Amino acid sequence: MSSIRDRVKQLVPTQVTNRVRESLVDYGVRTSDRRPLPDFLIIGTKRGGTTSLWNYLIQHPLVPRLFPAWNTKSSHYFEEHWHRGEAWYRSHFPTLRQREALENRHGGPVRVGEAAPLYMFHPLAAERVSALMPSVRLIVLLRDPVERAYSHWKERRTNGVEPLDFAAALAAEAERTAGERDRLIAEPNYFSEPYDWYTYRARGRYLEHLQPWLERFDRSQILFLPSEELYRDARATYRRTLDFLGLPPFDLPNFKVYNDRRSAPLEPALRAELTAYYRPHNEALRQRLGLRLDWPDRVA
Repeated sequence: MSSIRDRVKQLVPTQVTNRVRESLVDYGVRTSDRRPLPDFLIIGTKRGGTTSLWNYLIQHPLVPRLFPAWNTKSSHYFEEHWHRGEAWYRSHFPTLRQREALENRHGGPVRVGEAAPLYMFHPLAAERVSALMPSVRLIVLLRDPVERAYSHWKERRTNGVEPLDFAAALAAEAERTAGERDRLIAEPNYFSEPYDWYTYRARGRYLEHLQPWLERFDRSQILFLPSEELYRDARATYRRTLDFLGLPPFDLPNFKVYNDRRSAPLEPALRAELTAYYRPHNEALRQRLGLRLDWPDRVA
């Protein structure tokens, strides 16, 4: 009898928590007409410092968190949850009254956003964002694609969804993801875990994935940040981002690195192969964006 009573006691808090969560989500949707769309999006790149930059931004008093509070940095609306509709998307952001209260309290403009690295890579995201929010500002972090790919694999490995070593995962990428991009385009409500999880090499062809964004948004709406600059001088990158968003200066006591994954160095032969693979893609990116991007593939 006592064991049954203990199990009931354990279940009650979970049931209450679930009801509270459902109520908050429902409230957000019901008040969605009072919730303006976001002012900015961090659209990429995965494993490029997006979590760190997002956490720096939400420490600014004029950058509110998502609603409800358990949403960390993204709604994933423009890729995974497109079928839920605009009211659901708006439910994640503060109401107009909340924005006005922050502006009155801190004497400056509120800037609301989210950070979703898959947006940059999803074949339909740019079109969807431009249709709904043509004036939104976009922040793009670009990391040396060799390091990005290796870090992506380490994350998948740590999360228990990658049984292969890095070399084998790269070799299996084409087969694992075959047809997924086409299916995402053909079936707008489809979400592909393989396209998100196992695209280690493909995601580093940055210009290919940025082209739809460059075609739909004025260059003045896009801030490109080399991830290496964020790692080297987070304070300067943070200040540059605040200026881009039209936010007043605000200093942080420290710039903690989020989601850092230490490991053994990448095997030299594999590094050399990836460096050679990305060299033409990186050079095309540099030419198109007019950025220096001091990655190891660069020929002096």
